Amino acid sequence: METLIKSLPDLPILFSFFLTIYLAAHFLVFRNWSPKIRPEAASCLISIFHGTPAVFLATHALFTDPNRGFSSLNTKTEASVLDYSISYFLMDLIHYLIFSPSDILFIGHHLATLFVFVTCRYLVTRGAYAVLMLLILAEVTSACQNAWTLANARRIDVEFAAKVYDFLSLPFYAFYSVVRGILGPYFVYQMGAFFFSGVDGGIIPKWIWVSWLFVVVIAISVSILWVTNLWVQLYRERSAKLEKKST
Repeated sequence: METLIKSLPDLPILFSFFLTIYLAAHFLVFRNWSPKIRPEAASCLISIFHGTPAVFLATHALFTDPNRGFSSLNTKTEASVLDYSISYFLMDLIHYLIFSPSDILFIGHHLATLFVFVTCRYLVTRGAYAVLMLLILAEVTSACQNAWTLANARRIDVEFAAKVYDFLSLPFYAFYSVVRGILGPYFVYQMGAFFFSGVDGGIIPKWIWVSWLFVVVIAISVSILWVTNLWVQLYRERSAKLEKKST
């Protein structure tokens, strides 16, 4: 509770930061876009302001922690990065609840992610090394993904967007596949091996780290399924184009 009270001044400030960007996206940056895709674009913009900065902030926090480990105490810098991400996911969760309440997959993802961040930050105040490493792996593809998403939203009515979408699709899918299909599972294996070995002496309650592993495994599995579907769609689109050229 003391940890929560001390960090409360940071959370409203960080949340206000993402709220301001979100509102600016709606009423300034994408004001000329169709109301149907404007909310998605606004969500992408706050993701841009979270994803890549979070990667650099998390990397800095981990490298400046000489005692980093799966069950080590969170440093102030690591705690600040967690607050930064908590604020973003709260803002994006509100977005989905307002504009896409039927999108159970993303709402569930955000709720599960918030559970991991909040328990790490406020309940056990340990384990930031594992959580921030997972954050880095999750967000290192975000810049490319957001550019691809925005291009995808306008590719039907904007020729340049269609070209960007075609240009980014293959490298984005490949990059995403390597991170989510190889690096992510490998780190989760290391994380699971550590906790199941019991070398931490139960410093982090079992129900906490088991729930973390469960959430991460589900998230990675869904990500792999998502990108697999994209690969199939890309193959069909490229095959259709080749058929048109040959006829």
